[in-house]
Amino acid sequence: MFIFPLVYIASFVLAVRDILKDNRQGILTFLIFGLSIYTTAMSVAFMLGLKSFIPFFQFFKEILVLGVLILNIISLRYRPRLHLIDYAILAFLAYTFLYVVLPIGEQSFVNRLIAFKSTSFYILLYFVGRLFNPKDIYVNKYFKYIVVLTIAAGAVTLVEVLMGQQLQTITGYADYSYYFFNFEPSGMFGLSTTFESDGGYRRFASFFANPLEHAAATLLALAVIAALYTRDNNKFKPDSAGLCALGASLISIIFALSRAPLVSYFLIIYVYALITKKKYITHTIHAGIGIAALYVVYLLTRFENNYSGLVAVVVNTLDFTNPSSVGHIVEWVAGITAMIEKPLGLGLGSSGRVGGTLGETTGGENQFIIIGVQAGIIALFLYLAVYIMIIKTCLKWLPKLKGKERQVCMAVLLIKIGFLIPSLTSEVESSSYISYMEWFFTGFLISIIMQPKLPVITPAYVD
Repeated sequence: MFIFPLVYIASFVLAVRDILKDNRQGILTFLIFGLSIYTTAMSVAFMLGLKSFIPFFQFFKEILVLGVLILNIISLRYRPRLHLIDYAILAFLAYTFLYVVLPIGEQSFVNRLIAFKSTSFYILLYFVGRLFNPKDIYVNKYFKYIVVLTIAAGAVTLVEVLMGQQLQTITGYADYSYYFFNFEPSGMFGLSTTFESDGGYRRFASFFANPLEHAAATLLALAVIAALYTRDNNKFKPDSAGLCALGASLISIIFALSRAPLVSYFLIIYVYALITKKKYITHTIHAGIGIAALYVVYLLTRFENNYSGLVAVVVNTLDFTNPSSVGHIVEWVAGITAMIEKPLGLGLGSSGRVGGTLGETTGGENQFIIIGVQAGIIALFLYLAVYIMIIKTCLKWLPKLKGKERQVCMAVLLIKIGFLIPSLTSEVESSSYISYMEWFFTGFLISIIMQPKLPVITPAYVD
């Protein structure tokens, strides 16, 4: 088990070494290999008796992010041209920071600051990527790192399935979560209820924090795989590693057993087929949807109300009678009610993961509602506006870009579309790995399209 904290520390040291050599793209080494195993690494460190070192380990990501951001600002050679998305993100960051400074809500200043970090710190990753010169990042290298990570995640998941045991049961996950976040062990497997589904089926997280993060990371991986192996002529040409990663992603998304990401997995494939004009994929998906609909009708007529096993999971998901779906609805109603009653928000720390840690939370299980409950409808509007503008910008620029620039654009587009449905049922941005990677490459994309245009110099001819 010691391999996890060892990889975490090694990825940090390698990233720092690269940054000190003025190779700031090295931060991606840590974001990919360090943050993906963050919770598992901390859990194992706790289990090994390194409790006093964990607070220091936890700040590795903030140290790197702030350090690279400062270095990128210092090394600017020209004043960057700002995009409308830049202004909207700055407005969101500044507006939510007001909720730290002003005594809004019942939380203390320290708790508001902690909640702000969870709500808005990932935005700094946007500016880290935004202030990179596109020539300074070897995109293929880091996309291939994600391919390797995906294969490893799938392999670990397969071992978990064959053993019938989640990795987290032997990494000290429950004790770590209770000691640092006050989350008591729960559920059938002594971890948390996120590790189980209706009917008592195990949900597997591989080396990620939980099955939800595992599923979201798989969506990010699928988007990267699609972008990395698609040529400018829209031909999809994966190598053996790419094919293995695709297979691993399918294993991961199936055994994470999370409904919203599973739907998004096929949504990404569908959108990819549309933008690359692969009609055989769209036709196959249409046929698959038709067959699935007929199968559901068959289940409803064949079993009537006597559902069991996976049949019960499918039917109860569709009619919103399973405990998970009911829980989502209850939380959504509570959050929407809170926003109606307090349109300027209840204050930072009143909802979401941080609110749960502090013991008082309103609404939740929806990224958009969590923002609205804490910082009000203005912050929610800004967040939604940014989300929509990013998708529209990707669609506008995808046909115009080539090479690695097109790869980044396609990856960001598919990631944003893929995360839309999971954002309705979970706090996607609470995962450092997911949010940091997503926003870094979003900022990097805007850096690409806002590069200054060099003047065209017409050569002078002398007779």
